[in-house]
Amino acid sequence: MQNILTAISDPTRRAALAILWDGSEHCVCELMERLKASQSRMSRHMKCLSQAGLVIGRRDAQWVRFRRNPNLAPEFAAVIDAVLAAEHQFERQIA
Repeated sequence: MQNILTAISDPTRRAALAILWDGSEHCVCELMERLKASQSRMSRHMKCLSQAGLVIGRRDAQWVRFRRNPNLAPEFAAVIDAVLAAEHQFERQIA
């Protein structure tokens, strides 16, 4: 659980999770563009999310495509759902 809490503590990683959480696969190049992150920075963030078991990656030529880990325990998925929903609601309130 500590790895998961560490993984979701960073705003960029939460933003990446928000993109990936719909279950579709996204290229790291897309994540870099949408999150305005360099390749090295995005790689570090995705490594953290992968090590926490939240996402899985698949190599596709020179890029890696990431998606939500379909084998994530339901109780951990519920934590991520709640965090992403709370952050979305907060962003709507301040907008």
